[in-house]
Parts: sequence; C-alpha cells; structure tokens
Amino acid sequence: MANPFSDVGDLFKLAQELQTRLAEIQQQAGAKTVEATAGGGMVTAVVNGRIELVSLRIEKQVLESGDTEMLQDLIIAAVNQGIHAAQKMMAEEMSKLTGGLKIPGLTG
Repeated sequence: MANPFSDVGDLFKLAQELQTRLAEIQQQAGAKTVEATAGGGMVTAVVNGRIELVSLRIEKQVLESGDTEMLQDLIIAAVNQGIHAAQKMMAEEMSKLTGGLKIPGLTG
C-alpha cells in the first residue's frame, strides 16, 4: 500500500488545508447556537459554538415564586446542558473536518 504522504510537501499542504478549514469552522461557530431548558422550560439557556452563553430566559412565574435556590439550580442546569450541547455540536463539526480521525486537540 502506497504512503499517501510520500512527500513532506504533501503533508505540509494537507496541514495548511486543515488549518484553513478549522479557522472557517471556528469563525462560523459564533453564528450557530443550541438551546437547553431546565424545569420543564422554566429556564432556557442559549449557547453558541464558542461555548458562550448568549441568552438566558427565565419564566416570570419562577421569579414570582421567590424560591431563589430553585432558580439558581435551574439556571445552572440549563447553562450546563447548553454547554454540553454546544460542545457536542462542535465535536460533530470537527469530525466532519477530520473525517472521523481522532486528532488530539481537535476532536472531543
């Protein structure tokens, strides 16, 4: 079986192409978002592909209940679910880039 990287130049060219495609994916990440809820939709967190919280919605009835501890728990749960969903989304995008190869630092 022939080595697909018979020339160091081919390997360098592939690395440059991967780097360019990775930069494109990272740039597009800010536009992609995932939404996660907690408490049956009482709290909703929206997280982008850069793993940044971009929106947090809290239903009025949770605020009116006065249960601060419950509200804190719901916020934490929704944000954590959003972060995990965004990480999964980005891992899937990276998998497309690497063709399923496990490259340390690029794939989850």
